[in-house]
Amino acid sequence: MYRFRLISWNVAGRVGRQPEQVDAVAARPWDVVCLQEVTLTTLRTWRQALQDQGLVHVRTSMDDWIPGESPPEDRRLGVLIAARAPLEVIGSAHPPWPERLLSVRVVQDSPFELHNLHSPISQKPDYVKVRTHRALHAHLARARALPQLLAGDLNTPRRELPDGETWSFARTAGGSLRTDRGEAWERSELALLRGLEPHGLRDLFRDLHGYEHEECSFAPRAGGAGWRLDHMVGSEHFKPVACGYEHPARETGLSDHSPMWAELQMSQRAAGAD
Repeated sequence: MYRFRLISWNVAGRVGRQPEQVDAVAARPWDVVCLQEVTLTTLRTWRQALQDQGLVHVRTSMDDWIPGESPPEDRRLGVLIAARAPLEVIGSAHPPWPERLLSVRVVQDSPFELHNLHSPISQKPDYVKVRTHRALHAHLARARALPQLLAGDLNTPRRELPDGETWSFARTAGGSLRTDRGEAWERSELALLRGLEPHGLRDLFRDLHGYEHEECSFAPRAGGAGWRLDHMVGSEHFKPVACGYEHPARETGLSDHSPMWAELQMSQRAAGAD
């Protein structure tokens, strides 16, 4: 068995609060860090800070961008993975906004593949959100030789009921399907959170805590209503020993998202695995 600590956080691209964000991440000895909404402005500081914490292997979705060149179509937000073990960037899904997904192989005695995703919001054009979820779902639904772990800001769901029923943002606040989205949108939006269960990948937070426990990881305003948008979804190789959200980071305005963390125990081979 291999046990490790992982944190995933949408840091909201904030420059002024970045030193405090760095301190918040450094408060615990993580083995893997996944960040979303990293920008070219904040990247250098994050890279150095994480390496100073012993997470010497850092990869980002912006590594191939040409210095001085504007991000594609003014899309300035990227994702980052840092780890104590070596990382190999791998091909996975091919989302319409490639800077929002980074897939790596964590190279160690018990290797696994890790996908850090920052999903676009529903209002973005060209159905980019549902196309992203469909693409990554198709990749993860295929049999893989190594354990698979997805972390990040999936920008869903709208609501989770105690019996496990889950609503996407294809629904209104009252639960009715919106006529401009419908059932196909809902299936696609929930494809990563609930649609991978038949393929052995499940929501690790709900696996540990069940659906009776209400939780919020994002709120646009301090003290306002929000949603649980930040997730970790893992194959059957991963057992969550502990998993939760660090709300003070959001409540004090370091980001509009709470960091999500987990201590995971991983077996290289699960029952029924190839």
